[in-house]
Amino acid sequence: MSIKAVAAKLFASKIYSETQTWAKKPVETQQKVFNNLIKNAKATHFGKDHHFNQIQTVQEFQKNVPVRDYEDLKPYVDKVVKGQENILWKGKPLYFAKTSGTTSGAKFIPLTKESMPFHISAARNAILHYVHETGNTGFVDGKMIFLQGSPILTEKYGIKFGRLSGIVAHFVPKYLQKNRMPSWETNCIEDWETKVDAIVDETIVEDMSVISGIPSWVQMYFERLQQKSGGKKIGEIFKNFNLFIYGGVNYEPYRAKFENMIGRKVDSIELFPASEGFFAYQDSQKEKGMLLLLNSGIFYEFIKADEFFNENPKALTIGEVEIGVNYVLIISTNAGLWRYNIGDTVQFTSLAPYRVIVSGRIKHYISAFGEHVIANEVENAMKEAVASTNIVINEFTVAPQINPQNGLPYHEWLVEFEREPENMEVFAETIDNSMRKQNIYYDDLITGNVLRKVVVTKVSKNGFQDYMKSQGKLGGQNKIPRLSNNRDIADNLR
Repeated sequence: MSIKAVAAKLFASKIYSETQTWAKKPVETQQKVFNNLIKNAKATHFGKDHHFNQIQTVQEFQKNVPVRDYEDLKPYVDKVVKGQENILWKGKPLYFAKTSGTTSGAKFIPLTKESMPFHISAARNAILHYVHETGNTGFVDGKMIFLQGSPILTEKYGIKFGRLSGIVAHFVPKYLQKNRMPSWETNCIEDWETKVDAIVDETIVEDMSVISGIPSWVQMYFERLQQKSGGKKIGEIFKNFNLFIYGGVNYEPYRAKFENMIGRKVDSIELFPASEGFFAYQDSQKEKGMLLLLNSGIFYEFIKADEFFNENPKALTIGEVEIGVNYVLIISTNAGLWRYNIGDTVQFTSLAPYRVIVSGRIKHYISAFGEHVIANEVENAMKEAVASTNIVINEFTVAPQINPQNGLPYHEWLVEFEREPENMEVFAETIDNSMRKQNIYYDDLITGNVLRKVVVTKVSKNGFQDYMKSQGKLGGQNKIPRLSNNRDIADNLR
């Protein structure tokens, strides 16, 4: 065993012990975070506007500060972007992570000297928990690749701007620099397809042991590797590749395709990072869900998704949540986001410790007929259909068809197959049965002849990539919404 492997095991044990300390005191840990946030923001413009100097309890905080999304918080953010100090958090942020917005165009999410370390330590700790549980350290001596955005940053008013993954690239510790791929020059390439080809050229001759990225774009990297190698399995090209780290989307719809491309099963670690904060990571290969990071400068609130659009929905704290309920995630952070709706929904899989799965987006659902279908349900249905019909898919999305030319309305599943089912009707039937078991409202609509069963539409090879390219969102942190309540994506794909 190498010195680096021995050090990794010792460090992993230390981090595991530290995690247990706060994970076993979740309510106390969150109260401490809350008190620290209020204390540090009392003198900010936001703090003064919302009377932070009078806030002693979470209930008072909830009364004084409304839940906001980016558009609501934008007047404050705009002041920070223009270089003003002490607006949302003390001083000025170190960085602004630029992301794609909705109604407001580009979004600029602040990263402060207090929040930035948690973005780095969380990803590291996820790997260390894996080492502690499994004892596997073979990967530490191999090469590691992180498919990410360009690290090129711009600067204005003393604040640097860039993509989150590009910002994080500046914080790779020295002990990993020699192992890290691709080269800095290749990482700076802006055009995604050109970048992937350059990454393939650099890595195909290396001993890659860890590969990380959003599954859809890692899939594209694997496909290019196979083309370059004359069709070899990824496991043949990289004989020591044994750990896949991913985030952004559910891996399950891609798992069969990945294992086929790799030629064997490899361990995986799921992450839940965002520009707004690093919220959770998979801390166990044996347990479902990701450990919610309660000590990372983020105070969490949870609003039941089916109550979210009510006039005054109740916001719950960590000690009040239940397993299996779909919650909208609300955060307050040491980067100056206050009662901020990031748009993600989560469900708890465990309360000791608190583990979550990402169940979807509060704006990404189908409820054209009151069914309120969420991403977690369609992903579960696809997983079941893939398992029972032995197919392989590249990508899929779901949309309602409200005004069909013939017959009743339906949910259209647009699927890009790598290996098609022998019987498409059986495949569609499996999906529909799974959806009916999971969602009582959908079942009622089918039973009541308001909707007919799902319709599966085949998408041509690379259809999803072509769509993303047409939208200027090829690669990086961009991803296809799993479902939509309109037909904007569906009609483009058709």
